[in-house]
Amino acid sequence: MSVLFFLSSGLFLGWSHGANNAGNVFGTAIGSKMVKFRTAAVIAGIFMILGSAISGAGASQTLGRLGSVNEIAGAFMVALAAAVSLLMMTRFNIPVSTSQTIVGSIIGWNFFSGSLTDYESLMKIVSSWLVAPLASAVLAVALYIFFRFLLTRFKIHLLQLDMYTRIGLIAVGAFGSYSLGANNIANVMGVFVPVAPFRPIDIIAGILTSRDQLFILGGMAMAAGVLTYSYKVMKTVGQSIIPLTPITALVAVLSSSTVLFLFSSQDLELLLASHGLPSIPLVPVSSSQAVVGAIIGIGLFQGGREMNFKLLGKIASGWVTAPVMACIISFVSLFIIQNVFSQPVYRDVKYSITSAAAQKLHDEGITFSTMDNLVELEFRNAAEFKYALKRYAPELESGTIMRVIRLSQIHPFTVNDSIVSFEIGQNVFSEGQVMALHTLNGKKYRHVWQFADDLASAGDEWKTKPDIPANRPHNNYIRIRIDYLAGKFSGMR
Repeated sequence: MSVLFFLSSGLFLGWSHGANNAGNVFGTAIGSKMVKFRTAAVIAGIFMILGSAISGAGASQTLGRLGSVNEIAGAFMVALAAAVSLLMMTRFNIPVSTSQTIVGSIIGWNFFSGSLTDYESLMKIVSSWLVAPLASAVLAVALYIFFRFLLTRFKIHLLQLDMYTRIGLIAVGAFGSYSLGANNIANVMGVFVPVAPFRPIDIIAGILTSRDQLFILGGMAMAAGVLTYSYKVMKTVGQSIIPLTPITALVAVLSSSTVLFLFSSQDLELLLASHGLPSIPLVPVSSSQAVVGAIIGIGLFQGGREMNFKLLGKIASGWVTAPVMACIISFVSLFIIQNVFSQPVYRDVKYSITSAAAQKLHDEGITFSTMDNLVELEFRNAAEFKYALKRYAPELESGTIMRVIRLSQIHPFTVNDSIVSFEIGQNVFSEGQVMALHTLNGKKYRHVWQFADDLASAGDEWKTKPDIPANRPHNNYIRIRIDYLAGKFSGMR
């Protein structure tokens, strides 16, 4: 029951997300009166669940690096703060995205716990908030010109055009809902992944990991939000910025949905990488910004005379306000639940350049003259350790400092393969991986990377490949399972 209680904020966030963001995929269809709300809500709900379950893993990697919440009560408050911020925006009929509120909420947790914010990941996410609406606007204009050419070139009867447009709006709405679920489920349930209490489930199609189960639950919550509370935001997106014709409605959804899909597709990333092309970063982008960008692109191309610039200003202010509000609510709420309700919202993570870590750093070519002054000293959190590194080694670049911090993280545990007998029985690990794990039974570790190195030495199936886009799915597969084992052995799962 306690697990269900703590997960309730994630489900609430999913509900809020569905309520606020369904307008981004079906709002234009509703605004142009081409699709009934009930039809749109049912289709959106179904395809959000499918997108969450099938393709939700891609964007979750970047969000996880931004900040890793390590207590379920902390994850509860982070998700709740994001949900409250999102709901407040929904009450004012301002379309914002969970990618904005959850990022602000995670940063609030980082401030409270003394954890470091990965600014490289943060800049990657924030830059996508700028790129997504611009890309959506450009694509919308290109599609608008293309569709206008087709309509001019081929004389389609008005009734046929009406039928084709309705079918098109439903099809692109379904595609948009799938893309929305795939790209944004990490925002809804991502903070619970490190502390997920679920065991893997063996099904006919394979193994449902704890992350898979979380994403399915989140997708169902999003669908519930669409069905119960999305109508007003749909009307805001679909009617208020510019008057939309059925064709411009279809173009707006198709362009924004395509942008969402591009930022969440692991298969596309692999395809581009295999041909030596630059890959698109897998980050949770703002669906609200994408669809509004598409509508603005069409409006400007048409001359901009009918655009509601006052409403656009209101929406833009919401995009800035939402993450700041979520950050503040998260920080204050974490303080209250820890000090008033005595619930641990974060687990202290200590850092120390142990002799093993010092040797690992030396092997990677990372050295500094004052390292001996820090060896075996223990720091309470990453912020304190980073301050010490900057004081003793000001010559180190920020990327090198982050690498030193990661290798120095203390995570003590003892390998006990009986703890994961259920997972072994459910074939979560391959036969070769299990054999390698057995050889390390009873061994003690202070760093997770030591465990990973020993597993790789004991069995080829635990080895990662060179860190290029084409190898990322394999490497992520290995790292997720190593982190899962380390958590189980240390009693954190």
